[in-house]
Amino acid sequence: MRPNQEAKVQVVAEIKDKLQNSNSVLFVDYSGLKVSEDTELRKAFRENNVEYKVYKNRLMLRALEEAGITGFDPKSFEGTTAVAFSKDEVAPARIFCQKQKAYDKMDVKFGIVNGEIVGKEQVVALSKIPSKEVLIAMLLGTLQAPVSALARALNAIAEKQN
Repeated sequence: MRPNQEAKVQVVAEIKDKLQNSNSVLFVDYSGLKVSEDTELRKAFRENNVEYKVYKNRLMLRALEEAGITGFDPKSFEGTTAVAFSKDEVAPARIFCQKQKAYDKMDVKFGIVNGEIVGKEQVVALSKIPSKEVLIAMLLGTLQAPVSALARALNAIAEKQN
């Protein structure tokens, strides 16, 4: 096997491994981004433990094929394509959609969430879900409300008797 071909086989294996070990994968068109905007996007992804890479379209198609992932339009891989891998189902969509609004240049091609192909509309809906930390805080606030109300009521009764 030639060295160039061997390198491509390794890249396909790397992509396939990331596809299989990620809960969320987002394929995007990043054309029109300035270098500073791309740097800012990469930083935001890095801060949220999302791996953002650009691979050759042909190699990504081969890796998807080898991973047994179907149901997407192969024409999605025309033009510029970047991919974001994450264990968090929501983070890539949330970060990308925030930056997309700020830059008004990029576009979602499709995504894979927990093994299911999702379209652009579903990615946008997914981006509106709050982060895990915010959801936990909301849950704790909801659980704490009845206890706080009971404590205030008991305190009011105790103050009336004094």
